Amino acid sequence: MTQIAIKQHCKPQRRSLLSSLLDSLSLLRQRQTLARLDDRALEDIGITRQQAEAEASRSIWDAPEFWQK
Repeated sequence: MTQIAIKQHCKPQRRSLLSSLLDSLSLLRQRQTLARLDDRALEDIGITRQQAEAEASRSIWDAPEFWQK
């Protein structure tokens, strides 16, 4: 595996409103899909039904922290 050295830090860019909206809609679709998975599929990805239901029930505005940068 090749590593690339970066000599200067990149400033984080502000996300556009459209980008934020599209990400939120994508997150909503992902959570809806997660809620529809059967127990075997959930086992394959290493989460329980309770974890899946808890994630699926989160608000659309409750995005992972790394999305909020």
